[in-house]
Amino acid sequence: MALHPDLQAFLELANAQASSRPRMSQMTAAQARAAYDNATLALDLPGDDLPTEDLDLPTRDGARIRARLYRAAPGHTAAPCLLFFHGGGYVLGGLDSHDSLCRSLALGTPCNVLAIDYRLAPEHRFPTAFLDAEDALAWLLEHGGRHGLDAQRLAIGGDSVGGTLATALCIAARDAGMPQPLLQLLLYPCTAAQQDSDSHARLATGHLLEGDTLAWMFGQYLRSDADRQDWRFAPLQASDLGRLALTLMVLAEYDPLIDEGKRYAERLQAAGVAVDLQIYAGMVHDFARLGALTEETEVLRDRLCKALAHAFQAARSPALA
Repeated sequence: MALHPDLQAFLELANAQASSRPRMSQMTAAQARAAYDNATLALDLPGDDLPTEDLDLPTRDGARIRARLYRAAPGHTAAPCLLFFHGGGYVLGGLDSHDSLCRSLALGTPCNVLAIDYRLAPEHRFPTAFLDAEDALAWLLEHGGRHGLDAQRLAIGGDSVGGTLATALCIAARDAGMPQPLLQLLLYPCTAAQQDSDSHARLATGHLLEGDTLAWMFGQYLRSDADRQDWRFAPLQASDLGRLALTLMVLAEYDPLIDEGKRYAERLQAAGVAVDLQIYAGMVHDFARLGALTEETEVLRDRLCKALAHAFQAARSPALA
């Protein structure tokens, strides 16, 4: 299928204007973050109103990271929870950039959503983001009940590198002998050690996520090329992908990451993991946050909510607890 007409019109305009501004790969991290946050205001719609609580979580090295709890259940009533990690290539993004998406998931499921503001590169390089994700999960299991989070009904998810963190967290939990969440919700995750697939070559320019931007992001995050072989960065490097949670894998037809996403889904299925692979025709990377551009964003969010609701309702066995 061709690019969705609304996205094609937007990309044609954006690509025509590209020569008049610096590429993200030429910016400092601070400049790129400002550009990313400004783009969010133009590309996504405001989120629905619901109660939120800003939290301050401890990490193993004594630092504190922010989190935001979106409450679909009134007060502190125990409710199922989605532990969510935002995308942005480990350099960009945060609680505000994914606020609309988290609100939609909380209200539409309904469930509580705990969004984590893990530390970013280049100030904090690999594996800091992953360690922060582990520490956030540990906090949820120990203290979540006081905030109305039912750890017996837990899903873990994220978009782009947030999806990478989510599935790596599931691998780590399995290796530690901990039960799996009810669902891992993976929106176009980064899974490969090298960005050398056919889709990376074919879609390297002009499709929102630029190849040089992705290389720049990973250059900010990784300490050396050796880190690429670590499954916490590239889950396809894990020797064993068995005994992981039921997986919803969402991919976009015009995303450079589509080939590695397909490979990861195939590896999971070959290891006996139940995978619902959904490929959205005509869509680009990050389309879960493009509500101002395409109605497919709302379609996707509705389907994500249905998948979460089904997992929380159908599976009552203990999760990570």
